[in-house]
Amino acid sequence: MKVFSVIGARPQFVKAAVVSKALMEKTGTSEFLVHTGQHFDDNMSQVFFEEMGIPKPSANLGISGGGHGAMTGQMLLKIEELLVDESPDCVLVYGDTNSTLAGALAASKLNVPCAHVEAGLRSENRAMPEEINRILTDHACDLLFAPTEEAVKRLNREGIADEKVVRTGDVMLDAALLFGEKSRSKSTILDRLSLREKGFALCTLHRAENVDSRDVLNWLIEGLGQVAENLPVVLPVHPRTLARMKEFELMDQLASEIKIVDPVGYLDILRLESSASLIMTDSGGMQKEAFFQKVPCVTLRSETEWIELLPGGHNRLVRPMIESISEKAEEALSSNPDWSVDLYGDGNSSETIAQAIIDHW
Repeated sequence: MKVFSVIGARPQFVKAAVVSKALMEKTGTSEFLVHTGQHFDDNMSQVFFEEMGIPKPSANLGISGGGHGAMTGQMLLKIEELLVDESPDCVLVYGDTNSTLAGALAASKLNVPCAHVEAGLRSENRAMPEEINRILTDHACDLLFAPTEEAVKRLNREGIADEKVVRTGDVMLDAALLFGEKSRSKSTILDRLSLREKGFALCTLHRAENVDSRDVLNWLIEGLGQVAENLPVVLPVHPRTLARMKEFELMDQLASEIKIVDPVGYLDILRLESSASLIMTDSGGMQKEAFFQKVPCVTLRSETEWIELLPGGHNRLVRPMIESISEKAEEALSSNPDWSVDLYGDGNSSETIAQAIIDHW
């Protein structure tokens, strides 16, 4: 069996690392790995391949930047060409990026079976490009790997047949378990940044609705500054976020207790997550990773795809421009959630996915 996998962004590299490993352990299975280039610089891409042992991509399309339509269209064109040349048995896509949608559309147009890892997630906010990507991808694919029970229910409510849906658990948990010990032994990020265990908060920001608005970004910086008065904040800054901070002339507004650093690799981010006393983020993946590391999380958005984290207090939302980041941070730091609840499986999701692909096709 030949699997044609499409990836392009940091979270997809993490997921592909464990799923590709599981696929390659299956007799008679090969993988053609396509990197669209959506995340392209070394800190956003190459370091992940090196640290996680992801095979060198069979093709790198080098497509990044520009509007969503232009980017997705270019990817669709190039992926279609490769599918015609490679004639795979199925296509595998991950998550909710433009790379995800392009892969699913190209496969469906050519009648190549397609599977979606992390299916069934919804934020209920169609203003997010990722939400549109999720919906269209799920309804274009033939096999849907849902990480949670809520995701399964969502797909059922949208009329997707039961036989197309597989409850797998979350492959991000597989990766956190697989690389966690390596992170503790290999990463030197705490020493490099002069950080002490549980003595800082970790923050990431990248979503367009947060960083492309001067008012919202200024509100975020002010809120992080208030948190930093009591707890230093480490901010590995996404290139998009840094560009907007400079464009909006907000760099001088950063509190001295906010430590800006370049994007870091997976081993370093795992070490920062496990060592932080609080995580603040607008990333979907990091909300789950906070749970895996038993660290309370504040999500800097009005909604989340991972709604199962809210009732137990593992995560809490802060509505931009309306609520207080520092107040939510204080609530999170004083909380005592039950970390033993089973939300994302047992760490064998990648094996479940690999076997399901083989059994289905």
